[in-house]
Amino acid sequence: MTTLPTMPPRVNGILETSLYVESAARSAEFYSRVFGFELLEPGEPLNDETRLCPMRAGDRSVLLLFKKGLTPDTNASGAIHIAFGIARPDLAAWERWLDEQGISIETRKTWKYGGEALYFRDPDGHLLEVVTPGVWSIY
Repeated sequence: MTTLPTMPPRVNGILETSLYVESAARSAEFYSRVFGFELLEPGEPLNDETRLCPMRAGDRSVLLLFKKGLTPDTNASGAIHIAFGIARPDLAAWERWLDEQGISIETRKTWKYGGEALYFRDPDGHLLEVVTPGVWSIY
């Protein structure tokens, strides 16, 4: 007889997250220009028909840009939300940077634990957030 564990094995966090986009080339340019993210697989030519573009998003995270409709068994529609953690002293610099990039801030919010956030959109309408510590009890 096999006994089931009472607790699941530990997870170290989210390794990758996906956005479904009209053009991986356009989105890669946006995330590179606005966030400084780098391509993880720079060998494949990047154009409007590229199916997948993986980008390094911070120290240990990957942002996957998928061309809408080209990956069987996975697809999303509508606007998706991603929050990127930033240092508290960098909030004003982010606000200036977004303005210099011609990106409108839709909302500014202060969270329950004192975290401050800026919300804006990428070229596909996904809602992006840069947020300081203090949004959750764990961050």
